[in-house]
Amino acid sequence: MRNLLIVLSGPSGVGKGTIVKQLMSRGRYCLSVSCTTRSPRVGEEDGRDYFFITTEKFLKMIDEGGFLEYSNHFGNYYGTPKAFVESRLLSHDVILEIEVDGALKVKAAHPEALLIMILPPDKERLRARLKGRGAESDEKIEERISRMDYEVSRSGEYDYTVINDDLTAAVSEIENIIKSKKEQI
Repeated sequence: MRNLLIVLSGPSGVGKGTIVKQLMSRGRYCLSVSCTTRSPRVGEEDGRDYFFITTEKFLKMIDEGGFLEYSNHFGNYYGTPKAFVESRLLSHDVILEIEVDGALKVKAAHPEALLIMILPPDKERLRARLKGRGAESDEKIEERISRMDYEVSRSGEYDYTVINDDLTAAVSEIENIIKSKKEQI
């Protein structure tokens, strides 16, 4: 059975990170670590949460074809390092937790990739989750909420959509989707 490239996307605050942590606790997956030019948030660690790199290094990696996908999102670069993912796919299913445009670039380059869009039950609950983080200004939160409309508009290009209203149910649904896909390959 071949290993899967699994892409999870969704609006900021929808619970992607929490879902990924739940999936990772089952020990069957490898999480891709993205590169970013943004500063670490409190508690984030280089090499675990992201590879925090300079804009200069990021641009050099672009020139060298070092990313599966990359984008400038909310004023910072984010990218999936190609060599990191390819090496992990040799022995594990690999999860990418990336934004919508990047996910669609991965799907175009790797049609076998499994794309799953995670959505909130509604905008108000998403807004409450973002405010609960306490990490951003109201202006930044509204910027992220307005981006949700765009992200939802692209959900039809994903293989599956999962509503994260109940964490346990969402994780179970995603695991069932992955299991079903693995049975097909």
